Amino acid sequence: MLKSEILTVTIVTLVVFMSGCNDNESETIITHATPTVKTTFTGAKGEVKLLTLDPGHFHAALVQKIMFDQISETVHVYAPEGPDVQDHLNRINGFNSRTEKPTAWNEITYTGTDYLEKMISEKKGNVVVISGNNKKKTEYIKACVDAGLNVFADKPMCITPDDFVLLKEAFEIAKKNGVFIYDIMSERSAITTILQKELSANKAVFGELKNGTIDKPSLISESVHHFFKEVAGKPLKRPAWYFDTTQQGDGIVDVTVHLTDLLMWATFPETSIDYTKDIKILKAERWATPFTLEKYKRITHLHNLTEFPDYLKSSVDKNGVLQCFANGAITYKLKDVVSKVIVEWRYEAPEGTEDTHYALMSGSICNLEIRQGAAQNFIPELFIVPAEGINGKALDAALIKAVEQFQTNYPNVGVERIKDEWHITVPDLLHIGHEAHFGEVTERFLQFLVDDKLPQWEIPNMTAKYFTTTTALKMALKK
Repeated sequence: MLKSEILTVTIVTLVVFMSGCNDNESETIITHATPTVKTTFTGAKGEVKLLTLDPGHFHAALVQKIMFDQISETVHVYAPEGPDVQDHLNRINGFNSRTEKPTAWNEITYTGTDYLEKMISEKKGNVVVISGNNKKKTEYIKACVDAGLNVFADKPMCITPDDFVLLKEAFEIAKKNGVFIYDIMSERSAITTILQKELSANKAVFGELKNGTIDKPSLISESVHHFFKEVAGKPLKRPAWYFDTTQQGDGIVDVTVHLTDLLMWATFPETSIDYTKDIKILKAERWATPFTLEKYKRITHLHNLTEFPDYLKSSVDKNGVLQCFANGAITYKLKDVVSKVIVEWRYEAPEGTEDTHYALMSGSICNLEIRQGAAQNFIPELFIVPAEGINGKALDAALIKAVEQFQTNYPNVGVERIKDEWHITVPDLLHIGHEAHFGEVTERFLQFLVDDKLPQWEIPNMTAKYFTTTTALKMALKK
């Protein structure tokens, strides 16, 4: 028997013995266990062993949409019994049974009420995937790093100011125990976002970033989403609790995580942001999306309901309409740059339309705008709009030169002039879509494990963006 196996057996035996003495004490020992053996990753086949914890969001399954040699095909799932875990397993089975490039995952599932303690005591993996009910997520993250397990988490990793304090503590414990906490920032992989970032770093094209004002922010990132939509070709079923902001979180702390992340990542690349000095919330607001019971039933597939669940009734108005605070906007200073992020959730996209994203970076020479509306067939496209008084010929020459430099990494990317602005043309091959981005983020995370380090700016910037969202929520709730 290997030394690591002996140590593991010893730990489990101790936990079992203590559980017979004192149930409360055994839970503390399990969820805050000190790791005794640190996993070393080399990139070898099957060395990453996934543990999926309480999957309640379809993003948990998207991590497994494709397979990697480094990840073992056997995945252990620990969750409370119920529809959430079954929906997750159905999605994985769908990947396994699809005609084109089927996966071959072997899911081993435990659904006892002690699922968290069981996962930590058995320790049958080394990377925990967490994507589900956000009310429990920060506690899950801390319990995992306490036990010496790496965490690969969907956003948001925290949804309240108190959770933010706990998340900071988890980062400290992870560092001490030699493991990683990393959230899945899939939007960094979008080609238009990448090209916007690269052009903003080109002084001949972009000039200097403007500071902006509260009425005219220099950085804007806005996204519009829909509760009823299709994912992987099927109507998406959302959990019943998804509409409870105490469990899912307000919109101001949910999708805004992606938006605040993109602004830091694109504007101050590879730069650590100190939230105590570099972030100042100027304005925060929240508003609701209304749902009738029929709309709620359609999205959750709970067709036999005659009334909203008890935990939602406090959010139901006198007309019997659920008011879900899924929308939010934050205006804040990122260093000295006034920035604004906006997220809006609607019931369903009108026929022929989809989710949209808009992003603006304002420079002294031009504005870089990502548009994804009807005019772009709901495909994100990057446009360059000259600033007032800028010579079009000079900008034209600078853009052509910049795009030529893109060719090595992004073949067939081009630029075309349309009246008074320019459009960056991107081949369809590079527009791979939201679901495929999960594979790219997973690939980056696997390399971090092999390198045994995250980029030095990642942890302070994760901390900064969750400070931004949770502090904005606190401000918005005071109104």
